[in-house]
Amino acid sequence: MKIAWFTFILLSSLSLAGKDIPMQKNDSLDIVPLNKSNEIFYDSLEIKASRHRVTKWLYGTMISSAKDSGNHDLLSYEYYKSFQKKTIGTISIRSLKVFGPNFDDTLKTTNIWIEKTANKLHSKSNLYVIRKNLWIREGQSLDPDLMMDNERLLRSLPYLKDVRIIITPRPSNDDLVDVLILTQDVFSFGVTGGIGNVKNGEVGIYDKNILGVGHEVGITVVGHTDRSPHIGFESYYAVNNIMGNFINFSAGYANTYQHQELFVSLQRDFLRPQSVYAGGLTALRSFRTDRVYLNSNVTTIDSLNYIYLDGWYGRRLKLGINPNDSRFQMTLSGRIRYTHFYDRPLPDSNNNQYFTNSQFYLGSLSFSHRSYVRDYLVYSYGITEDIPKGYLCELVFGFDHNEFNDRWYSHVFLSTGNLFKNKPFYLYTSLGVGSFFKQSHTEQGMADLKVDFISQLFKVWNVKARQFIKLNYTIGFNRFEIENLLLLNNNGIRGFGSRIGKGKQRLSLNVENVFFQKKSILNFQSAIFSFFDIGIVGPAEQSIFKQSYYAGLGVGLRIRNENLVFKTIQLRLAYYPNHPSDVNSIGFILDGVSKTRFYNFQPRGPEPLRFE
Repeated sequence: MKIAWFTFILLSSLSLAGKDIPMQKNDSLDIVPLNKSNEIFYDSLEIKASRHRVTKWLYGTMISSAKDSGNHDLLSYEYYKSFQKKTIGTISIRSLKVFGPNFDDTLKTTNIWIEKTANKLHSKSNLYVIRKNLWIREGQSLDPDLMMDNERLLRSLPYLKDVRIIITPRPSNDDLVDVLILTQDVFSFGVTGGIGNVKNGEVGIYDKNILGVGHEVGITVVGHTDRSPHIGFESYYAVNNIMGNFINFSAGYANTYQHQELFVSLQRDFLRPQSVYAGGLTALRSFRTDRVYLNSNVTTIDSLNYIYLDGWYGRRLKLGINPNDSRFQMTLSGRIRYTHFYDRPLPDSNNNQYFTNSQFYLGSLSFSHRSYVRDYLVYSYGITEDIPKGYLCELVFGFDHNEFNDRWYSHVFLSTGNLFKNKPFYLYTSLGVGSFFKQSHTEQGMADLKVDFISQLFKVWNVKARQFIKLNYTIGFNRFEIENLLLLNNNGIRGFGSRIGKGKQRLSLNVENVFFQKKSILNFQSAIFSFFDIGIVGPAEQSIFKQSYYAGLGVGLRIRNENLVFKTIQLRLAYYPNHPSDVNSIGFILDGVSKTRFYNFQPRGPEPLRFE
């Protein structure tokens, strides 16, 4: 009886927090000093657990505290700068097992049998795969910016959980340093699935790092009882950084009741401010679909059959602007898009056609400045996160040669982020204004304003928390009848599936408070969150505040294991006051969500602003 009661208390108290007491932990590499804490509540619980063999095993197997989640005294720019202009003697790479060790204790092992089994099944990333993603070289003068950029690049790879670069001076030579790159993979194999309703569902498997060589593959089986094909599939294959040229390849084919499509893509980005060129090629053949590739919000009951080809190239310009600022970049880029429809809806009453055959020529001039701030517990659960800092200013011009009338295009896009000195919060703002110009009037014009705020990490009842606030205002003018703004999920109110509330103008505000729990079960970290979303949508000709508003508020739980490639598991309970007829007042959702990406100040290929 005591064992059962103890087990109940143990499992029901995961989100509680107590008083902190300092703790020191041995490190096999002595990388950085530690400043870890533990909780009196769990200390006493551990003592009680040790009195019985079963409860002792249960505590040791299931419950872990923040002391095992990795070191958060992150290596900063100043750390690398202290070795500036030293010569790199050797570069060695050490890959840790997925489960057990961390950067604080690289010799730590796991006692959980399922994690031991996973370590044996997992193929570690091949050292060649890591080396081909290195910009640093032996014999090179150490550049702190390059070290920071390279660590961030490695951390962005889909098969790596985290990366730490350690620099050790040579005792015999003050001018030489040795570089150790510590990496830790994620368990690359995953499953996915979902049930839309009793009539349709899907299940799939994927691997982000086949045999440790950095290739990705995935296949999903999709079924529907009423629509054909009743059983279909979606598949893809991708290669990161082909032959060390930083060109990514991806290809896929799908044939389900929703669509039948084939695509191939090659892409190289401006990965760092010193990148000389970038570009991409994409070919898409859609035999059957209800929406176009670039805007999933615009749907049609008529099946679309079309081909889409896209190619762009960009080059860094050196015109003597800010020559002493290594983080500044000016780029000139060009793009050609070709779209041809074989099956599509008829034009509207004004002979306008959203699904038009066209050849679209675009050019852009961009100015950017970017660096990165390191933090944790933002969108992830304890691993290092790189938050962009800087600005991106973009001027785009284009000419659309299409079957219904040629037209010109232009837009300006301005964005800044985290430019406040000595401020612990993060703030991103962007403004985009653009339009097509057809004869003497504008067409498909829009303006879009975004403000994203992320608070500093603070404590509530000894639990670490952050607040996230997003404000977005979008207005379109002279848009096609088929184009509308909605309040669906990320574009307005989360979990809100209504298509009744729509228009050419939208204002939305999202507020979320996230409370990161200290305890984990089998390395599954959790966060409790509360949210309030409000959105207003309506015609562009009237004041936005005279339109109908919709709202959602509620609470939820997110669960994630950073050692796995699985999406974050999310349980959300929401209440929707003043809801339209196609949405219930209460919504409960259990789903998998992808990790939120940070805004980006990276120059890109020219493309029109998206009205979505």
